[in-house]
Parts: sequence; structure tokens; C-alpha cells
Amino acid sequence: MIVLENIISDRGSRYAVSGGPCANSEDAAAFLKELTRRKKFAKATHNTWACIASGTPIKNDDGESGAGMVILRMLEREGLENEIVVVTRWYGGKHLGGDRFRHVQDAVRFYLDAR
Repeated sequence: MIVLENIISDRGSRYAVSGGPCANSEDAAAFLKELTRRKKFAKATHNTWACIASGTPIKNDDGESGAGMVILRMLEREGLENEIVVVTRWYGGKHLGGDRFRHVQDAVRFYLDAR
């Protein structure tokens, strides 16, 4: 499991990104369970994620509408399969509007560069 914390901060919101092997939806659930064992991640506002598991796209916005699709499209462009990417956001009290999608993209890029 790769976890990169405090990679982006904007108007009080903070972002982290994490990822690791994921071959199916059960692996995704297990990865999220392991990640949220860390109290900090369990208390996050959103743990948005996506994975292309054996050719099948799976994603979850976790309340951050549209963010899972942003992650999924980036994974498709990279041709990255069987690896989950989770973008975590701690809400800072101010709405970010469309900037939140840019931050999700930037977080995924941080992960792709780190692996």
C-alpha cells in the first residue's frame, strides 16, 4: 500500500492519495477497510476510489459526485489495471467548485509518479 499524505491543500481542504493491488471488488473493499483503520482516513470527508479490475471498471464517489469517474478515466488513459487508487479529502469548510476535480486529477498524478 502506497499512501501519500498532505499532497494538496486548498481553502482548508486537504488531500491524500493511496493505492495498491486490486483484482476485484472484494479486494477494493479490503483495501478501503485497511486504509480506514488509520483514524485519520476513517474521519475523512471522502475516500473516493476507482480501479479497473481484470478489465472491469469499478468506482465509488463516496459523496464527492463525479470524482470516481475522474480517477477511472485517468487509470484508463494510463492503461493501469488491477490497482486501486483512492483520493481522500478532508473538507475545509469552503466549497471548491470545479477546482475539486483538478485536485483529484493532481492527486492521481502524484500517485502515478510515485509508483
